[in-house]
Amino acid sequence: MKATYLQVKKITDENNAILVAVSKTNPVSRIHEMYELGQRDFGENRVQELVEKAGELPADIRWHQIGHLQSNKVKYIAPFIHLIHAVDSLNILKEINKQAIKVDRIIPCLLQIHIAQEESKFGFSEAELLELLNSDTYKNLKNIQIWGLMGMATFTDDQVQVRNEFRNLRTLFERTKRAYFLEDQVFNTLSMGMSGDFELALEEGSTMVRVGSLLFGARQ
Repeated sequence: MKATYLQVKKITDENNAILVAVSKTNPVSRIHEMYELGQRDFGENRVQELVEKAGELPADIRWHQIGHLQSNKVKYIAPFIHLIHAVDSLNILKEINKQAIKVDRIIPCLLQIHIAQEESKFGFSEAELLELLNSDTYKNLKNIQIWGLMGMATFTDDQVQVRNEFRNLRTLFERTKRAYFLEDQVFNTLSMGMSGDFELALEEGSTMVRVGSLLFGARQ
């Protein structure tokens, strides 16, 4: 794990990108090993697992909720979550804002964009993104902060397709920045790229990658 981690970290550092180590299904002991190597950003899919691990590991870990998030689970992570990645509806944004008010926080979020060909993946279309950002309801949410966009490419060996999907997302990110967040310094995160395609994503402008199996081995 150590050699692979150091290699991946070197690549992300050279590209000025943040490495989120996807620790889902891995025991606390393995996360602690990577923590000892200097890693501080960890990503979890399931809220219950995230909360349990956060209670057992050092307080300076930055926890990322990377999976599809249900409204009724937001309250459990609201007090401490560093970044919620996969925000894919106005309703979930409203719930995050509601729970953020209760714990007196402003919670950072990424808006998930549907860039893959698989229908099973979540996310806004470009039209839905614009509708959201133009809505009065969204503009009145004062306890959330949009840090950027995220997306997952199609699971395929066709690198041309994957590259095009990443490139399209970067183009949308840049257009969104110019149109809605030009004066907002925190809107600077483009999260794309996982174990199988993170280097391609970095080439296309990703500023944050989510790497799991490459670092920890095959999922338990």
